[in-house]
Amino acid sequence: MSPAPALLLLPNAVAFVVYGADKWLAKRGRRRVPEAWLLGLAGALGFVGAWAGVRVFRHKTRKPSFLWKLGLVTLVELAALALLLSRPT
Repeated sequence: MSPAPALLLLPNAVAFVVYGADKWLAKRGRRRVPEAWLLGLAGALGFVGAWAGVRVFRHKTRKPSFLWKLGLVTLVELAALALLLSRPT
């Protein structure tokens, strides 16, 4: 069995959980996960989990600058994946 599904599932699951934890911390006025970490998780193949966390937890929805950055990270990630998948073997 190929490890590819796990390599894609794990970073997305981690990103989703961290976005949820950050929202939980925000509601309680506690110390937060830095935005750079949230964006870094998205850039580490976790962009699907990051967007799911934004939608499910309604997290960072009032921060247009963050959403732009997350969108840019997603586009770069998708372009990199497209390049990797289009390379001849």
